[in-house]
Amino acid sequence: MFYQNLLIFSFFILLYGLFASRIDKTVISGPVLALIVGIVFGPPFLNLFQSGLKTEEYRLVAELALALVLFTDASKSNLNVLKKNASLPIRLLFIGLPLTIVFGMIAGFLIFKGFSWMEIGILATMLAPTDAALGKAVVTNKVVPVKIREALNVESGLNDGISVPILFLFIAFFTASQSGSGLDTLYGVMLFIKVIGIGLLAGLAVTATIAFIAHLSNAHKWISESWKPILIIALSFSCFTAAQLAGGSGFIACFAGGFLYGTLNQKYKLSNIAVESAEGAGDMMSLGIWFIFGAFVVNTFHQEFTWEVALYALLSLTVLRIIPVYLSLIKTGIPVKDKLFIGWFGPRGLATIVFAIIVLDVQLLHLDTIIITTVCVILLSVVLHGFTANPFIKLLNKK
Repeated sequence: MFYQNLLIFSFFILLYGLFASRIDKTVISGPVLALIVGIVFGPPFLNLFQSGLKTEEYRLVAELALALVLFTDASKSNLNVLKKNASLPIRLLFIGLPLTIVFGMIAGFLIFKGFSWMEIGILATMLAPTDAALGKAVVTNKVVPVKIREALNVESGLNDGISVPILFLFIAFFTASQSGSGLDTLYGVMLFIKVIGIGLLAGLAVTATIAFIAHLSNAHKWISESWKPILIIALSFSCFTAAQLAGGSGFIACFAGGFLYGTLNQKYKLSNIAVESAEGAGDMMSLGIWFIFGAFVVNTFHQEFTWEVALYALLSLTVLRIIPVYLSLIKTGIPVKDKLFIGWFGPRGLATIVFAIIVLDVQLLHLDTIIITTVCVILLSVVLHGFTANPFIKLLNKK
């Protein structure tokens, strides 16, 4: 069965790779295609793709895929543009993100009866981070103003890492409530600061050290060109695991490390081709996650679908994202249509999948509803954001 699974996925990657550039110009993105093919080949349809991956193994692969994507995306960030427009991602992260979680909790209380505030908080946090890779047509299209592209890229690169300690805080509150013990709020705040701080330090320290060694090795011609992409992949994994082991956010570490690597790459002239090759590896891993997600997760939880789930999913992708973003961008001088564009393009992807896998191990009272809501949001996001990317870019560009 393993070889059959590998054959199916390999053929999918081959066919996608042969037409990737053409596909990117259509309304169907790579994740959309992987999701659809996964659904078709998995149960209850053709039932030819049968994974033996355990939850922990799937989580590890998903985390590493996200780590690599964050690192390579950050390494291509335009530092000069960010210096001029740093306020945009800062507002999105420190005003828009908290408001998104708060609005999500308010909507959750109104829609889901019987949920504790901790479960609502977990759901709202799971659905808060965005995925620039899912909206790649937006963040890579030169027609979109560069300040918008960079703002969306930085936001998606950091909001998942910031959401991690918030998610674990809600989980800790829930676990404490179930055991009858209390949890100090100050402890939660300190935990949040610690996770973010350690993540930043780990990513910057690991990347600075390795980049300097790579510079020396490159100057002496000790590095083989064929190994440079492998070094980027290993560096992203090192940032992630170092931060996780130290008690920090591995995702914050990867984005911070990738951003620093992009800066040092220009200074040391290491290799741009290596970054692009590593990005390709990250894309392939991501497609694998979407493929498996379509084959198994979607078909496993479709029985729990209700009108409450559908309503919350629609709200999560629209007003619960757009209004907080709009409020966070007040008095920035950005045109209304640009604010709405940024608000709309907050697709939910890999980070939300990783969070869903984490929550599967928590004995939540309404776990099935939380997971199916998450699955529904991801599915709707893949379709809506995938199909609207190119048309909305054209609308944005109209005077």
